[in-house]
Amino acid sequence: MWQRGKQWAAARQGVLAVAAAALLVGGGLGFGLAGGRIAPVVARAETGVPAVAAPGGAPGSFADLVQQVGPSVVNIKVTKVEKMIGPNAMGPEGFGPDSPFGDFMQKFFNQMPQGPREQRQQGAGSGFIISKDGYIVTNNHVVDGAQEVTVTLADKKEYPAKVIGRDPKTDIALVKIDPREPLTAATLGDSDRLRVGDWVVAVGNPFGLSNTVTAGIVSAKDRVIGAGPYDDFIQTDAPINPGNSGGPLFNLRGEVVGINTAIIPNGQGIGFAVAVNQAKALLPQLETTGEVARGYLGVTVQSLTPELAKGLQLKDTKGALVAGVTKGGPAEAAGIKAGDVIVSFDSKDVTETKTLPALVAAAPIDKTVPVKVLRNGGEQTLTVKVGRMPGERAEASRQASGPAEPDQGKWGLALRDMDAQLAQRAGVAPGEGVLVAAVKPDSAAERAGVHAGDVILEVNRHKVTSVADTQAEVKKQEAGGSLLLLLRRGDASLFAALQQK
Repeated sequence: MWQRGKQWAAARQGVLAVAAAALLVGGGLGFGLAGGRIAPVVARAETGVPAVAAPGGAPGSFADLVQQVGPSVVNIKVTKVEKMIGPNAMGPEGFGPDSPFGDFMQKFFNQMPQGPREQRQQGAGSGFIISKDGYIVTNNHVVDGAQEVTVTLADKKEYPAKVIGRDPKTDIALVKIDPREPLTAATLGDSDRLRVGDWVVAVGNPFGLSNTVTAGIVSAKDRVIGAGPYDDFIQTDAPINPGNSGGPLFNLRGEVVGINTAIIPNGQGIGFAVAVNQAKALLPQLETTGEVARGYLGVTVQSLTPELAKGLQLKDTKGALVAGVTKGGPAEAAGIKAGDVIVSFDSKDVTETKTLPALVAAAPIDKTVPVKVLRNGGEQTLTVKVGRMPGERAEASRQASGPAEPDQGKWGLALRDMDAQLAQRAGVAPGEGVLVAAVKPDSAAERAGVHAGDVILEVNRHKVTSVADTQAEVKKQEAGGSLLLLLRRGDASLFAALQQK
């Protein structure tokens, strides 16, 4: 549903790239740069451009605002070297010495004109100046993988730029140019003060059309679009197109309240921006270290559905359900277990799953915090020492292999015992869990989101190590009409609640 990719490709192909955005909780301060260091500056009420309103609340004109903020918006051109795909670039390497076509293909490729195996690709995005000495904010996906970055100012002056820091989780990047004279910097506002219905203005480089201005309103806040663990976007109907990525979203005071990032492909009037308050806390770290250090708990969490809440004997669906605990992580050391429901972290309420990652990420590393959990119908408070989030790991895609059990039963699950080879491929210890070899279409398992290749670790909170174990636990619940499974999928764990129709 959501279009993702790099901005250089989006601008060339006419498809807007959507970043994997990850948002952090920020304060109500703006940020500027003083002496080459990012320092907080209050976005005062009297700064920026006064809103010019016609009767009824609609702006009479955006012209004064655009004249004020225009010099702070930049165009960003990137150059990336891509490997060519195709026979002219591929060569005959895929045909080994024992291939009957080896000699023929070698002669064929030797006779063909050999073009370059790498090709330079160019694309464009937007950004905005946050310091007079040349620090610029943009999207990570605009500059990710770029060999060359060139910034063009509103007065058409061009400068080579250096990428200072990137944060893929929030899709924010900081770049730097060395200008010949002081630049006009944008004021960062307070996105928490935005209301649904407020006017906003986007300025950027859509389709390579520099200094393009579009206007609309805030159509929603706190949007979750499945882009990442810190998903939290401002939704706007101000038109955003390929090339707008990384550009600013202004309020009527001329303050940046968002960073334009995403759209729905083929959508009309629906765009998304990273809230500027949630980006502010990252800028000092990006400027000093080039990356972001986040707090780490070491749990996999999922949303509580009514079915899961019933299976766990909970009164409501508030909180974050712990589906898995990382071995050796802070949560395990504190005694947090799979099946716990975290309802408070560091004395802050966790009413829904998306709240927890943001709270943990913003927590100071090595700080000791209280974590309140629901377990077995009771409430416990545990003490956790916040760790540092490790680097992202690529999630391998694993597929089940081998013959499936022919009988999928009324739950729609075909199960298979785990041998050493299957356990290694599934990322579990030998004798741990049961492989889901197949899932029957339109079954209780499919409706609950169980996939072939999942490993069942528990049935109704009881560990299982074989098909026989699993079947025995299932039979205990035949009259109940529901099953609660703990699954391992790749590197993650999750619960699934199966319900009979």
